[in-house]
Amino acid sequence: MDESLGTSPAHAPLLHRLRHARRTAFNRMFAAVYFCAILVLLYRHALKLILSTTFASFLISLSFLVSDTFLAFVWFTRQCFLMTIVYREEYLENLQKALLLKKSSLDFPALDVFICTADPYKEPPLRLVSTALSVMAYDYPTEKISVYVSDDGGSQVTLFACMEAAKFAYHWLPFCRKNNIIERSPEAYFAANHSSWFFDTDEIQKMYESMKQRVERVLEKGKVDEEYITEELERKAFSQWVDHGFTRQDHPTVIQVLLESRKNKDATNHLMPNLIYVSREKSRTSSHNFKAGALNVMLRVSATMTNAPIILNLDCDMYSNDPRTPLRALCYLLDPKLMSKLAYVQFPQIFHGINKNDTYSCEYKRPFCSNLLGLDGVLGPNYIGTGCFFNRRAFFGSPSTIVPPEIPELCPDSVVDKSIQSQPVLELAHKVARCNYEYKTKWGYEVGYRYGSLVEDFFTGLQLQCEGWRSIFCNPKRAAFLGDAPISLVDVLNQVQRWSIGSLQVAFSSFSPLTCGIRSLGPHMGLAYTHYCFWSTWFIPLTLYAFLPQLCLLHGLSVFPKLSEPSFILYVFLVLGAYGQDLLEFMIEEGTVQNWWNDQRMWMIRGLSSFGYGSLEFFLKCLGISTYGFGLTNKVIDDEQSKRYGQGMFEFGDSSNMFVPLITAAIVNLVSFLMGLVQVLRGSKMEGLFLQMFLAGFVVLNALPIYEAMVLRNDKGRIPFKTTATSTCLALALYGLVSLPLMDSN
Repeated sequence: MDESLGTSPAHAPLLHRLRHARRTAFNRMFAAVYFCAILVLLYRHALKLILSTTFASFLISLSFLVSDTFLAFVWFTRQCFLMTIVYREEYLENLQKALLLKKSSLDFPALDVFICTADPYKEPPLRLVSTALSVMAYDYPTEKISVYVSDDGGSQVTLFACMEAAKFAYHWLPFCRKNNIIERSPEAYFAANHSSWFFDTDEIQKMYESMKQRVERVLEKGKVDEEYITEELERKAFSQWVDHGFTRQDHPTVIQVLLESRKNKDATNHLMPNLIYVSREKSRTSSHNFKAGALNVMLRVSATMTNAPIILNLDCDMYSNDPRTPLRALCYLLDPKLMSKLAYVQFPQIFHGINKNDTYSCEYKRPFCSNLLGLDGVLGPNYIGTGCFFNRRAFFGSPSTIVPPEIPELCPDSVVDKSIQSQPVLELAHKVARCNYEYKTKWGYEVGYRYGSLVEDFFTGLQLQCEGWRSIFCNPKRAAFLGDAPISLVDVLNQVQRWSIGSLQVAFSSFSPLTCGIRSLGPHMGLAYTHYCFWSTWFIPLTLYAFLPQLCLLHGLSVFPKLSEPSFILYVFLVLGAYGQDLLEFMIEEGTVQNWWNDQRMWMIRGLSSFGYGSLEFFLKCLGISTYGFGLTNKVIDDEQSKRYGQGMFEFGDSSNMFVPLITAAIVNLVSFLMGLVQVLRGSKMEGLFLQMFLAGFVVLNALPIYEAMVLRNDKGRIPFKTTATSTCLALALYGLVSLPLMDSN
């Protein structure tokens, strides 16, 4: 089914088209059948619970009832993403025609780009440089582009890298424009194996390598020496780090205009974009609200300097992979049918540098692509933190009622007619970047990016949609943005732990999707957001299924139906149905069987580690026992680690408590599977224990990288002996703990 949009007047050119996925009807029918099977399973558990004759059997039945209830809840909310899948297509060739009809002249709206970074030693400055240059080189009027770099670490190294980017842009922008380069990140362009190079490519590459060496030397020293300062303005800028006793947590505001489109021109005499470095004021006595706080400072500073109606938000490592991306966003943002209620256009988060089989499942196909396709058929996708074009107006109240900021200069319709380097503009910009500016204002609660969760992106998108805004998911064939993925297991798990904590913060806030979400958005969208909020509850059923059936198997106690029982078919259908549908969705979105296998393995790993630890930390914080902060994902790549990752080897080198339950489960499952196998070889009847044997074998198959890292590997990525010993002792203690009640049940 096709549905054309963007054609409000009869003569207006078509800007985009929407198409419903053919598999939607199948998904709905399958969901109805599968839901009935779940009800039968839960009824069976409840019946066994009522008929329990021993304390052990009662506990086992209760455990499975609770576990499968959680699984049913997660499955049910997951179906919200599969009921209304849509695909979109943009017609860029019609955009200029639409602009001519709209304004009687070819005029693109101004674009403010926010690029966030916080630590040059975890987020390499050269990635930031490539990201900034890739958006500065957009196929878009350069005088309409303003790039703001938010440095929340207040590092002079980052400022130096931005200065080097401004100098290199003088040559890079004309080079891209003249040769129609598609990969406008210099790092990506020079790393690619191009079949043909242009006559000036070698010269540009020498400039880039020279810049790269200067930035890396400054990063190594940790400061900018006199030999790298070429102008008095640069010396004055870096003197702030000396004069004010800069520290990461305590420093004044730094706003440095590196390029101004009114004044600066490139090597071919074309105007250049604005490039502004911003490091907000920090004080140990003030709350900074993590990334959301930094983005709100960017909203205010940009409002005082350029106040573009459209905002692009990017992480520092998420460079633009398509120079026409802003035009795709405009196909929706300028559509008369959508623009009055359209808050943002979200592009998928796609990563490069992932190994062939995606060992750690860092593609995140479901949350960053598949699920967004499903939400796009209702009110639109959730905001995922990067690669998102915003309507500035959306940050100031509902579509029908504006929430005015405290000063008129911050209003979304305010016009800036002064130079961005003029004294009044810079003074106001410094004022709104102060750490105590938001005191007794609505910033973070009714205006701007929202506070109250470590996943500020998810929380902001939820509240915007609750206010009446909608969103669009734009998923072009060529990836609009490409970013870096972690290549260490501990980094992956720490990242997911942070997401788990943030999601639970949203779940138990006044904007909980179960209450406010369902009331404001309807059951479909409310339950979809609920799925994300409670995804960390996966740890409950995964932990139970990783231990309880296997410990019962060690004692010869059957907890699943026999092969000859009718309910055995029920279990087979539920397992194969869930995994089969998941595989089908994965393959439709251009996945492979091996990637899917690694993806389901990582769900087990997350469930036994970061989901559980994240939930525990959240509830300890609620009790006032623990504190948490916003931890950056390390994006610096070690050569040896990178080599092991390329070979598909798991990286366990860091000693982490999150590895302990993983390894404990691997040991328990291996021992139970081997003991069951011995019983089979001895001729014992194992009909009642077949499903437990199968489950233990399935976990063992998934845990092969863990056994390899425990016993066979000698590199730095192996599991530390201390972690293995701790897990072994814990497995023995667990066996001893459950032995007495299970033996009594026999």
